[in-house]
Amino acid sequence: MRTIRILCSTLVCLFLVGLVSTVAAQVNPKNLKKHIQFLASDKMKGRETGRPGSHKAADYVEKHFKKYGLIPKGEQGYRQTFEAKIRRVKLADSIRQSDNIIGFLDNKSQYTIVVGAHYDHLGYAEIGGSRDSLGVGKLHNGADDNASGVAGLLELARHYATNKEKETFNILFIGFGAEELGLVGSRYFTEHPTIPLSAIHWMLNMDMIGRYQEQNGLAVIGYGTSSAFPKIFQGLKSTIKFNLSRDGNGGSDQTSFYRKNIPVLFFHTGGHEDYHKSTDDEPKIDYKALEAILRLEIEVIDQSMKQDKMDFQWTN
Repeated sequence: MRTIRILCSTLVCLFLVGLVSTVAAQVNPKNLKKHIQFLASDKMKGRETGRPGSHKAADYVEKHFKKYGLIPKGEQGYRQTFEAKIRRVKLADSIRQSDNIIGFLDNKSQYTIVVGAHYDHLGYAEIGGSRDSLGVGKLHNGADDNASGVAGLLELARHYATNKEKETFNILFIGFGAEELGLVGSRYFTEHPTIPLSAIHWMLNMDMIGRYQEQNGLAVIGYGTSSAFPKIFQGLKSTIKFNLSRDGNGGSDQTSFYRKNIPVLFFHTGGHEDYHKSTDDEPKIDYKALEAILRLEIEVIDQSMKQDKMDFQWTN
């Protein structure tokens, strides 16, 4: 994630908390831990765009999309390749190659829900972005930002691909590259979509969902981008607190879709002292809360499938 937004920064913000509702969500905490431990391990070298660690992360997402039987929906198999430019600092190799990894669950519907998360991070912070004044040269593993979101992406893909149900909407799962360089991967996809943008029901983005804080709760940003969201959230409860914020903009990949008149939701557990620092490591992830967040997301997705094609609303 590139910037931190205040959890309730827009005109309307609702605070909801309650008991867990009944949902047959197949969320496996062991899978979440396995994914984050791999993606945020030292051997991934911080998943810097254009470097081997980022390519390994892309391979990891692709491997699981294949495992779950998702249909390749990139431009070359699961891959949508593009170039991204480093702009924060001057480097000799400022042009980097990256990939969006795109898998499709085809339920033979006219419309499709997009679920996304970015897999890149800062590496050794030589590309800029570290909030540690002495951070350059230190390994930034990015466990929360955004190994947590990728773990959620893979677990939602597994749930919907293996639940033996045929949903009423298709689902397109995307691992975005080069988000840390300016939302480059998601912007590239919305400029070169592999499905018609007009066929997208709405887009769900996960970025930094691993460090839940009780005092703040989970931010669900984008509530105002469709008149359908109040109906979707009506009666939904969770074991964690969550705030509904209207704005569709923000420092992550849902913004690229919002700017194309597509309803969006951005799930985010907020800023913390380790954001964009070398201390954002896997042992600090709150797996119990992460599981609850994914269960809530499954409920939201399932409820959205009971709606007609969702309308779009500008929030600013």
